[in-house]
Amino acid sequence: MEKINFEFTHNDSVAKIVLNDGKGNVLDAVMMNDLHSVFADFKKNSNVKFITFEGEGKHFSFGASVPEHTKSEAGKMLESFHRLFYELIDLSIPAMAKISGQCLGGGMELALICNFLFADKTAKMGQPEIILGVFPPPASLLLPLKIGWARAEDLLITGKTITAEEAKSIGLINELFEDKSSMEAAFEEWLGKNILPKSASSLRYSVKAARIRFNRVIKKSLPKLEQMYLTGLMETGDANEGINAFCEKRSPVWKNM
Repeated sequence: MEKINFEFTHNDSVAKIVLNDGKGNVLDAVMMNDLHSVFADFKKNSNVKFITFEGEGKHFSFGASVPEHTKSEAGKMLESFHRLFYELIDLSIPAMAKISGQCLGGGMELALICNFLFADKTAKMGQPEIILGVFPPPASLLLPLKIGWARAEDLLITGKTITAEEAKSIGLINELFEDKSSMEAAFEEWLGKNILPKSASSLRYSVKAARIRFNRVIKKSLPKLEQMYLTGLMETGDANEGINAFCEKRSPVWKNM
């Protein structure tokens, strides 16, 4: 694995995945391929009861690679990125994101597909895609399902970033901790109480049952949003201008078309 650290813990029943790509833990093509490989292995492993995602260092993830959002690369990037969500749905292994620092864009979308979100007080969460002139397909579905339409639209349409306290107050995260070490200690206690005593196969059925509507919405609507992104949004001048401006480290010049 080039851009993730991976190990089994707790008698090989917990799969610990650490995003590890320098300061921002950017979800680029290489990291996504690493995740696909790990998920494929999980299909053949009936003993996995739980998956955790976290970021190496101070941040969870700055998000997907912006240069891979350019018109020529967007189709390939979205196909690989969205496949992560379909794979996690099909696995139905309960999962948790443990969030410190920035958790933005595609990084936040990876956290959102998890069943549980723990965070410490350094966490900053948001979907800033609109600032670049684009939109986040998975989050456009996941956020309303998890926190309701009004709160989801506030994040999706403004692109603002919120604090860990705000995320807790709107139900985006399950538990908030003072720092990373206290989050880890609480996680171990929570895991021992709520996951480890249970059957791996029964946990998967529990996830499938709890998410029957959730999964149906994602599988039916995410392909439609992917097409909207590629054949609608990326045909506009402003979407391309926003991505190019970010890559060129300048302010975008919108033409509103």
